Amino acid sequence: MEPYIIATHRQLSSMHPIYKLLHPHMRYTLEINALARQSLINGGGIIEASFSPGKYAMELSAAAYESWRFDREALPADLIHRGVAVEDPSAPCGLKLLIEDYPYAADGLLIWSAIKEWVESYVEHFYTEPDSVTSDVELQAWWSEIKNRGHHDKRNEPWWPKLATKEDLSGILTTMIWIASGQHAAINFGQYPFGGYMPNRPTLMRKLIPQETDPDYEKFMQNPQRTFLTSLPTQLQATKIMAVQDTLSTHSPDEEYLGKMNELHSSWINDHKVLQMFDRFAAKLGEIEEIINERNKDMRLKNRTGAGIPPYELLLPSSGPGVTGRGIPNSISI
Repeated sequence: MEPYIIATHRQLSSMHPIYKLLHPHMRYTLEINALARQSLINGGGIIEASFSPGKYAMELSAAAYESWRFDREALPADLIHRGVAVEDPSAPCGLKLLIEDYPYAADGLLIWSAIKEWVESYVEHFYTEPDSVTSDVELQAWWSEIKNRGHHDKRNEPWWPKLATKEDLSGILTTMIWIASGQHAAINFGQYPFGGYMPNRPTLMRKLIPQETDPDYEKFMQNPQRTFLTSLPTQLQATKIMAVQDTLSTHSPDEEYLGKMNELHSSWINDHKVLQMFDRFAAKLGEIEEIINERNKDMRLKNRTGAGIPPYELLLPSSGPGVTGRGIPNSISI
């Protein structure tokens, strides 16, 4: 999100309608990125000290970025690219899931659709003329900076969306808002619930599984639990990881959630029609929450319910403070 946020502040007036739309989705992100660079992903930091790639952790991340594409950051495009969905014009969002009991995709598409509907109505309201997007000098400068300066190494890639029509603008904005809200929530707020118990998701293993030719193979066969436990991160590593995961998974008391408007920003736009659109968006998220709760009670969905299966709540829009394993903040605002 950082290149989008910087370009938004540099190129769009605070009175610009797209600045106002994106403003809730930029809250605190630059601050937490700065803190991460100081102590989390820095050389010798927590990631390098406590995860299996060690000093190569950021190098691996950089290698993964080589295949990054903006057009595949949209949830439907991502699901199709990963082979878990196919295009289907008759289905919601224009695609059909190949794995129906896939909670992230099924719930995520509900959130994606709600964001898309809200953004499209907002853009339609402000960009009424056929050439209104191309003639918006600030907007074109914003998109140019995102591509050419924010992603300088990828500026000439052919997959960048054009910004010529209302549909182009709606698609770009929906993707950005989804990344800052639903996608990040699904990735982030389950870290402590799933990984806080170290044997459940260790960040590294200090020993390989013994092979039949290894001297320790017989001991392994006699007591595999001991081999497993002595392979886990050290107490110091585990304590660091648990503390970080707890911090990253915690909602602050002043968290601002998707579809909610902070009272301090209640005058964000003085337009009755836009406020009505926003109220519809908020109501839709309330309906989605009910749908997800019902899905989590459906005994046919084995990835959501049953013995030892926690309900999938990472994409429930609302939450209280603390580590809840649910809730979609407007922004990446840990």
